[in-house]
Order: sequence, then C-alpha cells, then structure tokens
Amino acid sequence: MKAIVYSSAGSRDVLEFVDRQVPEPGPGEVRVRVVISGVNQADWKSRLYGHRNGALMFPEVIPHHDGSGVIDAVGAGVGRERVGERVWLWEAAWHRPHGTAADYVVVPERHAVPLPADVSFEVGATLGIPAIAAHRCLLSIQDGPQRLGPGSLDGRTVLVAGGAGGVGHAAIQLATWSGAAVIATVSSAEKAKLAEAAGAVHTVDYRADTAAADVRAAAPQGIDLIVEVAPSANIDLDTEVLAPNGTIAAYGTEGDGKLTFPTRLVIGRNVRFQFVLVLTMPGAYKDLAVADITEAAAAGALTVGEEAGLPLSRFPLQRTGDAHDAVQSGTVGKVLVDIA
Repeated sequence: MKAIVYSSAGSRDVLEFVDRQVPEPGPGEVRVRVVISGVNQADWKSRLYGHRNGALMFPEVIPHHDGSGVIDAVGAGVGRERVGERVWLWEAAWHRPHGTAADYVVVPERHAVPLPADVSFEVGATLGIPAIAAHRCLLSIQDGPQRLGPGSLDGRTVLVAGGAGGVGHAAIQLATWSGAAVIATVSSAEKAKLAEAAGAVHTVDYRADTAAADVRAAAPQGIDLIVEVAPSANIDLDTEVLAPNGTIAAYGTEGDGKLTFPTRLVIGRNVRFQFVLVLTMPGAYKDLAVADITEAAAAGALTVGEEAGLPLSRFPLQRTGDAHDAVQSGTVGKVLVDIA
C-alpha cells in the first residue's frame, strides 16, 4: 500500500511517501480501505514536536486520526457482516503507530463508526476530533442535557468563538440541531458568511471595540455557554457577556498563553470553566459523542462545503506535507487528503 510516514519529529521534510505492507487486523480490530483522510492541528503538531522531548512513541508513524472509508477485513471477534460497511474513523493514530494517511488502516472496531447511507465520505472525514470536541463543549453547559439532539438545548444561547473553524463549525451545527440560538465571533465578513451558513443567527467581529456590546445586543440576557478556541485572549470578552450560571468550555490554546480572569466576578456569577481535550477525555464521553454525532449526521445536520460554512481544501496523498502546511497556516475550512 501507499502511505505517508515519518520516523523522527520535525518539519514537513520528515514526511516520506512510501510503499508498505497492507496491515492485518488483530482480535477486535477492523481494516479500513481509506477513502479520505482528515487533517487536524494535532497531526502537524505531533509530527513537529513528537510525543515527549521530541521523541516518537513508535519507530515509524503514519499520521492522521480522522478519515472515512470502507471496512474490507475484520479480526477475530468482529462480525463478518461489517465487511463492506462504509465508516467514519476517529483517533486512528492515538497511541497507535498507523493513522489514516495510507491506503489502509487497522483500528479497534469501535473507532470505525457506520456512516449513515446518505452521508458522504467527505462529511465522514470531517467528523472525528472536531465534532467530538464540539460535542463535549456543548454538553459542558450547566444544568444541561445528558445527550444532544432536537430540543435538548431549547432556550439556550451559545456563543461560538471562531465560528468559521473546524470545531466552531461543528459546534454551530450541533447546537443548532439541538435547538440553541447560536452567535458566532469571527474576524472577517467572509468568515461571518461561513458561520451564518453553518447556522449562526448572528455574528460579531471579535476585533471590534464594540464586540462585547454587540454580543449583549444580540443576547440581552447573557450567554449560557461559550465554546472557546482562544481562552486567554478572549477571557475579558467572555466574562463580560456570560450570563449568571454560564459556562465557558475551552478546547483551544494559544501556545504558552496564561489565563487570568476576575475571580470575584466569576464566583459571583457561579461561572463554570471547562477545559476540553478530545484525546484524553474519558472513553464514555467519546462513545456518547460518537453516537450523537452519527445521529446528527444521519439527520442531515452535519454538512460540509462552502455553502454549508466549511470550505474543503483537498490534496492527494503524496502532497500530505502541503496539507499539513495548510492547516498550520490557518487555512479556512477543512483540509482533506484524498486516498482512494
């Protein structure tokens, strides 16, 4: 099979386009013929920095956690009926050497999720880390539901910071599907159009001096939940617009940024601050997210393309380095690598 590999941490130059043996699934595993590989921030960061002190966990790594494809073989303990099943993939490369940047990938059975019949491989490859992060953020709301779904967030107002990003897009769509009114912060008119296409009822330029007033004008009672990509940069805005008993759920970082917030204010409002990292979340949270995300996709709530607010940038497998550069440079929308 064709694959992208690297055997040391570093710049895109460590990536190699090679031939490798097709892997065989072990007990409880399935082999997937990958159609599309999804690229996330975690993928280029893992390549650049390694696992710990610049070292890799394995002698050779095939990158990328997310993707979509078709199961073509199963290991012991997995029903043969799964062969031929269209699936979306998540955490393919978490504590495993081989991710989705290859013709084939072997994953534990639960990491290959049936893709609903009317859902495209493109949608499937954009789920994974972004949608799971968005799901966890949305369920962090105080006195909130146990599951997402139609009506579960009725009457709630959600502010999504960076509404044109991958997690932001998924958060807007999942929150809208669940009945919330969604406001998104953006940095340009172009990104405002994308956030609105995803389902935001209002957008605010977070760089404007009037950003807090603009959010309050759109949500006079305050914001119930903020899905935050840049907590240290946005904390003043967030605490100014958050309603009493509100929640800030942060899934992003700004490098070594420090988070400082007004203790008296947030205690007085009984504010909750939840940090979210998909890779280290409890397994039960991930399984719940996978179930709700699949249901939302089946309902047509998770869509992609510029008309849905998530432009797609696509690269062939041998140009995976360009795909990593695109994500690292902040390309708007979702970056995909076409395999099959």
